[in-house]
Amino acid sequence: MERGSLKIGEEPFNKATTSGETTDPGLQDQRKNLPIYKYRDQLLQAIGDHQVLIVVGDTGSGKTTQMVQYLADAGYADKGRIGCTQLRRVAAMSVAKRVAEEVGCRLGQEVGYTIRFEDCTSPETQMKYMTDGMLQRECLIDPLLSRYSVIILDDAHERTIATDVLFGILKTVVKRRPDLKLIVTSATLDAERFSKYLFGCPIFTIPGRTFPVEIQYTKEPETDYLDASLITVMQIHLSEPPGDILLFLTGQEEIDTACEILSERMKYLGSKVPELIILPIYSALPSEIQSQVFEPTPPGARKVVIATNVAETGLTIPGIYYVVDPGFSKQHAYDPRRDMDSLVVMPISQAQAKQRAGRAGRTGPGKCYRLYTELAHKDEMLPNSIPDIQRTNLSSTILQLKAMGINDLLNFDFMDPPPAPAMLAALENLYSLSALDDEGLLTQLGRKMAGFPMEPPLAKVLIASVDLGCSEEILSIVAMLSVPTVFYRPKEKRAQADSKKAKFHQPGGDHLTLLTVYNGWKAANFSDAWCYENFVQARSMQRARNIRKQLFGIMNRYDYDVVSAGRDYDLVRKAICSGFFRHAAKKVSSHGYKTLVEDISIYIHPSSTLFGRGPEWLVYHELILTTREYCHNVTVIEPKWLVEFAPQFFKVTSANKSSKHKKQGGLYGR
Repeated sequence: MERGSLKIGEEPFNKATTSGETTDPGLQDQRKNLPIYKYRDQLLQAIGDHQVLIVVGDTGSGKTTQMVQYLADAGYADKGRIGCTQLRRVAAMSVAKRVAEEVGCRLGQEVGYTIRFEDCTSPETQMKYMTDGMLQRECLIDPLLSRYSVIILDDAHERTIATDVLFGILKTVVKRRPDLKLIVTSATLDAERFSKYLFGCPIFTIPGRTFPVEIQYTKEPETDYLDASLITVMQIHLSEPPGDILLFLTGQEEIDTACEILSERMKYLGSKVPELIILPIYSALPSEIQSQVFEPTPPGARKVVIATNVAETGLTIPGIYYVVDPGFSKQHAYDPRRDMDSLVVMPISQAQAKQRAGRAGRTGPGKCYRLYTELAHKDEMLPNSIPDIQRTNLSSTILQLKAMGINDLLNFDFMDPPPAPAMLAALENLYSLSALDDEGLLTQLGRKMAGFPMEPPLAKVLIASVDLGCSEEILSIVAMLSVPTVFYRPKEKRAQADSKKAKFHQPGGDHLTLLTVYNGWKAANFSDAWCYENFVQARSMQRARNIRKQLFGIMNRYDYDVVSAGRDYDLVRKAICSGFFRHAAKKVSSHGYKTLVEDISIYIHPSSTLFGRGPEWLVYHELILTTREYCHNVTVIEPKWLVEFAPQFFKVTSANKSSKHKKQGGLYGR
């Protein structure tokens, strides 16, 4: 198969109109200027000749937006949908909007997308973008993916847990469906490994970048990468030729801080310097703010986009000439022994560094400022990132696999098997929730839990709420837990925001506080003005309302009654306890708690309704290690409820005391 020598250049994402119809007369010319365009016929020939194909090309070659259209034009859409997975919901929505523009249709017609709790497709949809997690869920309903003629696993090199599971599933599906085409795309040289895993399939390479990127390293390690990043941005703005800047930081708080500092520094310089437009982008931002990064920069100004690693792949921002890379990203690390997530700032891999640098070479010759030494890049950075499956809670994944009838987990064809302790912990979690029986097989309850697109304990809470008679309230609480924090706390009005939030506080804990917020908004006829007045994020509330509608539909599908407990909030707290009893803790000091299951010292997070109140017994939604082990979203419970909902797990040892005991079971049984 011929591999060309053309260098890659990405087309810019124009902001889509609401209709998704083409507004730019030069759109088709832009498509023809993409590197992939010259290889269109060769690519289609390779796809026609091989059932499985790996396509290698830097992010920006046009593979994500163009390949689905080439396949549709070649008639593959007549045989079934062309599905393309994306790693993030932001990317799935943005790419689908762009392709709808190019095709000249309304978004949701021929081109659509599906993300968790949002389905923008219709019976006419031929080209469908979706998060990899959503395709994994489709395998539950349709194990052979019979509605699809082509599946594209995009940016597989990032190795999300859903993509890794899909690898194993699709290996089986393509054996049983010779008519299904599987295309795996990667922007790194890890493609040989993918090829070996996928039956030794061929690799089709779309050649490199359009423009060269000059890489600059620091001579000495930086002690404060945030400060060094902002100094570098200001130096570029004041001394380099026109061109926009992309700065990578690790998370929302860091990005908001950077935006504030840069804004202050620009105010100090006054009108003496050109305007610097400061734009943040991270997944929790409302989509209308995210879309601003794709707007053309006004003449005489420069924009700096401050992003998490969401901008490494999937999203291409036009006009970037300068990249500032401090060399860090925030990663989840799961400790199965403690059932605790840590958000850890860690060095990126060499592959990620290459991805970041490539962002500067889309529009013209660019520069990448790496705020670390060349020696650190060579000796301290891993060649590739550690796959998510080796550092993530596996409970939800294993429940999905069991629901697909895959019981022999030890012999499931993972490219990189998950650690045994993490798999055992997940099986124990599911067993304790009664999702698995003594033989490790899925129970009837487990099958119902797998039907809800959420973590297993929350699914258990929803199901238990039906019998307890509080499903109306639990629906609202679960929807509120499924969106980023709804409370808005601007730095200049923190006291005012805290005062408003305190009015919603419930003595029963954070879950009931979230319920009170939702009910208050509902009583105000879902008003944006009410949100503004109460320092609540209207966009998050609207998303929670949409999620609630989706969950209500699932409840109806299973014939679950949606009934209200009225003011009997004990029933609501009991329902929460029924799913999160493994997260029970007892007070041991004025501020500290000990978990009952693992005997770990934990603390209530300062943002909690219960911070400083110190209830004797509580359950928490999740445990996150930041500066210390903090439990988030906490509810007050009675210890007797633990025995009531998990008698196989807890027993009463004396008045008002519960202790843990475990029933052993054959968790790996088939």
